[in-house]
Amino acid sequence: MRRSRYVLVMLAALLLAGCASSPIVKTHADPSANFTAYHTYTWVQKPNDMAPLQQQRLVAAIDAKLQQQGWTQSANGQVSLVANVATREKQTLDTFYNGPTYAGWGWGNPWGMGPMANWGNPGWGMGNATTTVDTYTVGTLVLDMFDAKTKQAIWRGTASGNVPDSPQKQDAAIQAGVDKMFSTFPDKPAA
Repeated sequence: MRRSRYVLVMLAALLLAGCASSPIVKTHADPSANFTAYHTYTWVQKPNDMAPLQQQRLVAAIDAKLQQQGWTQSANGQVSLVANVATREKQTLDTFYNGPTYAGWGWGNPWGMGPMANWGNPGWGMGNATTTVDTYTVGTLVLDMFDAKTKQAIWRGTASGNVPDSPQKQDAAIQAGVDKMFSTFPDKPAA
């Protein structure tokens, strides 16, 4: 019975971990900005602190989303793009308890009498606890857009999530973050 509880706890933890791997995305647009007037953009700062191949894939993913909006990259674009990437280490503590037995709570009776006197541990008993530390990396992409003439911010998107171990999974996570970030660009309700 204890083993089945342990399996259920592990299954629940894995399901929650799968849900947590989806990037958390927030966007915000200047309500006075006329996005229909913008047709060109310039990269002022590409994302830093990334492996070169990942940076290329991230820039290509953002370029593709802007091109879907009808924008083209230009040396003197109407919109200036600034991207930053930051990572930080986080830890979680997982503690698994292996019973204590409490008097009268199903594993015996507190007085040691009756038909359940020798079944389980009658009375109070101490359980075991095992704690594991899980260290993981959280990455955050911040993409800012500025009107090139006025130098005023017109849009900001952030995507944050766990950084997977393999490069293929990292590429998939980057694409998922960019897709979600631009899903309502420029903060229009989803169709």
